[in-house]
Amino acid sequence: MSNDAMAPEPVAPEAQTFGESVRRLRTDRGLTQEKLAQAADLTTNYVSDIERGRTMVSLNTILKLSFGLECAPADLLSDFTQSAVRRLFK
Repeated sequence: MSNDAMAPEPVAPEAQTFGESVRRLRTDRGLTQEKLAQAADLTTNYVSDIERGRTMVSLNTILKLSFGLECAPADLLSDFTQSAVRRLFK
């Protein structure tokens, strides 16, 4: 068996954009991933995966994150402008 490092999982651009939004909002509020996870009733590993763009989230998760971050769900999606969405789905 080889000791080669596993290749990183591919990151979907929309998941990466969403994750960057979550991280920005979390750090702006002075929260750790652990505190956000607790407030949003999610696991710390899941919050980490979201912030790294390694997972696509459901509407339920967006709502939990908005509760934990004390923001509107739309704030989590603010980077998805019409032009950004067009670029994603060209």
